[in-house]
Amino acid sequence: MRKILSAEPDRLMAFAALNGALAVLLGAFAAHGAEPAARTLLATGGHYQLIHATLALAISLWGPVARRIRWAGWLAATGGMVFSLALASLALAGIRAAGAIAPIGGILMIAGWLLLLVAAFRSSRP
Repeated sequence: MRKILSAEPDRLMAFAALNGALAVLLGAFAAHGAEPAARTLLATGGHYQLIHATLALAISLWGPVARRIRWAGWLAATGGMVFSLALASLALAGIRAAGAIAPIGGILMIAGWLLLLVAAFRSSRP
């Protein structure tokens, strides 16, 4: 278990922060600079990325938790980033193959939530 106030950087928190910043960037670009055809894809990707960045941040702040809970945060944040970047690649660069990558991000996000569900049933908290 790690200390709550550790001098060691929390990589999950840093990744969540990067995800959050990128999600806001994509959302702002969708609202103010993107072509109409790209707006929906960028906004959808940013929305999912921000939700899963928030989940990862919450897990990183939770304090000492079971390993599977930390994994849930990593899966969710990684999935959010993969999904968002795939949609952005499709919207901004027209990379059609990115449309096939987006579901991988979706599967990772779902896996994160399901792992959190499993952790809830295996928790020894009062």
